[in-house]
Amino acid sequence: MKKKKILNLFIGSNNQGKIKEIRDLLPKKVQILTPKHFNLNSPKETGITFKENSFLKAKFFSKKTKMICLADDSGLEIDSLNKLPGIYSARWGGRKNNFNLAIKKVYRELKKNNTNWYKLKQPARFVCALTIYWPNNKFVSVIGKVEGSISKSKKGNNGFGYDPIFIPINQKVTFGQMNQKKKYKIDHRIKAFKKIKKFF
Repeated sequence: MKKKKILNLFIGSNNQGKIKEIRDLLPKKVQILTPKHFNLNSPKETGITFKENSFLKAKFFSKKTKMICLADDSGLEIDSLNKLPGIYSARWGGRKNNFNLAIKKVYRELKKNNTNWYKLKQPARFVCALTIYWPNNKFVSVIGKVEGSISKSKKGNNGFGYDPIFIPINQKVTFGQMNQKKKYKIDHRIKAFKKIKKFF
């Protein structure tokens, strides 16, 4: 693997919330480009794991731009729903990735599964796979996870995606209620990023 630190990076995502979180993790000196700069759409996610999908996106965007690309695939796994929405986390929000719809679907599925779901702890986790893909076809993929549970209702306006319904382990508030600094210290993305930060 290259020893040279990455100074120019393409973030392979069209999700603005995700781009912001990745940008916040990276050293300030790293120059960032995104699909918006190239008017590129994201590829179809045909993988069956987070890792496969992050690899697929990183390779796709690296080939298109001839740049080193970092791509993320992440989502929420809920144990009582057989780890769904999982890799379909964004797709539960429909064509426009509307996470209000996705959250309503989570509650609908939990209720369908058990009308008294809210009386029971609902173990869940956020999973993040990050892949860096170099134009010379070298790549590295890592996984980060944060365990927690589903809150009985949507709480907080911070973060994005499913953050308002996820209470991380040993915490009393959702990611949606937590300030960014605190969230960044414990979430799935930082856990994955710590494994690749040596490249930056």
